Amino acid sequence: MTTRPQDIPALRRKLLAWYDESGRTLPWRIRPEDRARGMVADPYAVWLSEIMLQQTTVPHATPYWEKFLAEFPTVQDLADAPRDRVLTLWAGLGYYARARNLHKCAQIVRDEFGGAFPDSEAGLLKLPGIGPYTAAAIAAICFGEATNVVDGNVERVISRLRAVQNPLPPAKKEISALAGQIASPKRPSDYAQALMDLGATVCRPKNPDCSICPWSKYCAARAAGNPLDYPKKLPKKKMPTRYGAVFYLSDGENLLLRRRPETGLLGGMMELPGTDWREDKADESDWLSAAPLKLNWEKAGQVQHVFTHFKLRLTVYRGEGILPKGVHAPLSDLKDYALPTAMVKAVKVGRNF
Repeated sequence: MTTRPQDIPALRRKLLAWYDESGRTLPWRIRPEDRARGMVADPYAVWLSEIMLQQTTVPHATPYWEKFLAEFPTVQDLADAPRDRVLTLWAGLGYYARARNLHKCAQIVRDEFGGAFPDSEAGLLKLPGIGPYTAAAIAAICFGEATNVVDGNVERVISRLRAVQNPLPPAKKEISALAGQIASPKRPSDYAQALMDLGATVCRPKNPDCSICPWSKYCAARAAGNPLDYPKKLPKKKMPTRYGAVFYLSDGENLLLRRRPETGLLGGMMELPGTDWREDKADESDWLSAAPLKLNWEKAGQVQHVFTHFKLRLTVYRGEGILPKGVHAPLSDLKDYALPTAMVKAVKVGRNF
């Protein structure tokens, strides 16, 4: 299935006209009227936003973007910062490998590129944490390279426009090729952002507003009356549940924490000491055998957290005593420690018991 060549100029023209009138104003974005006044996109600010927006919504990511820019105004500042500080500021955004790669990427840009990001899609792809979508987006938005920018919003738009029958994720290559047929070599920065905005604000997952869509005339799914049927997706697998226990151990002023392994889930983040996370429920005696001290532990409650591929249920035990070796975090300054959301929940349960 291909886009009719005679439709491509109209698709580009209508999308850009819609963007000029209705595209979003975002703190990291240079809109057409801004560019007309001589403003240019800051690759550092755009890169930060794109990394944060992976698996995260604009409303949730924006305060983090603002905090990062306030503390690290340049990529040099970010590269020079202690990694723990970067992880601490990132806490709550999830997908913590992004934060580790963010710091590593900043250091490479500082050390190997003199503090300036590569100005091409190919060059950007060589940096850690920057995949095909992010490289294409930064190259188009910041450097005017005519790239084919395809994120989840674009996949939805294109799958509806062309009524792609293959399900995601197998259809990713097909959808990317279809998007590439339309991608505009003129105004590539605006075109890329316009297409993403179209998916985010008009061609939405559940409530698409076809009446105001600049591409409605050309949309195969709308013509068939079934836009919600696209994109096709493979049946979801049942999400497994894992179980574990953590121990809230305080001496009244400090809380015992430990650092997770550098690699793997939540790598390098801080946590309450606890058990492994397993798909079978352990006996309480097995959990208590992993406690950092032998105490009369009180069961404070449970917390639940959903990761990408599994649900986690943690039993929280609470105790007081002299803290053994480990990270002794002042209870008044826990915000300064890189605790992921699951651990923030567990700390709250232990503290409020």
